[in-house]
Amino acid sequence: MLDSLYRELILDHYRRPRGSEPIPSPDRRADGQNPLCGDECSVEVRLDGDRIGRISVRARGCSISVASASMLAQEAEGRTRAEAERLEAAVRDLLQGRGRAPGVDLGDLEALEGVAQFPVRVKCALLPWATLREAFEAPAGARRGAAATTEEPAKGGGVR
Repeated sequence: MLDSLYRELILDHYRRPRGSEPIPSPDRRADGQNPLCGDECSVEVRLDGDRIGRISVRARGCSISVASASMLAQEAEGRTRAEAERLEAAVRDLLQGRGRAPGVDLGDLEALEGVAQFPVRVKCALLPWATLREAFEAPAGARRGAAATTEEPAKGGGVR
């Protein structure tokens, strides 16, 4: 029954993505892609001090990627950068089968826990989070185009 509820929640976020409206003059921005399946994502952030005042996460691709982007927008807005980074780490642990991080409220993101059973889909769910991380690492006001990826670096550099 819980799996059915989680599937419905993922489909709801896919059909009605939250936080996808563009932000005029964002402080941080990055684009990302999953080269294996073609998922794409862009993240724009307007900061109020160290807090995420507004966030826009737009994703194109599979239902898992779009739903994860929607959930990211819903859960990250209003958090400090440090809180958002802890949330990203907790989501990564959840999706990579390491379980739930104690003391981190995942909200709707808990619905993605079952994705850990499908390694190829884990990259879809992590794309928005990798793109957020890239936006935070970019110099203020800079646009990073297609810099974020879900691929692991190959030995000797580059992407596999």
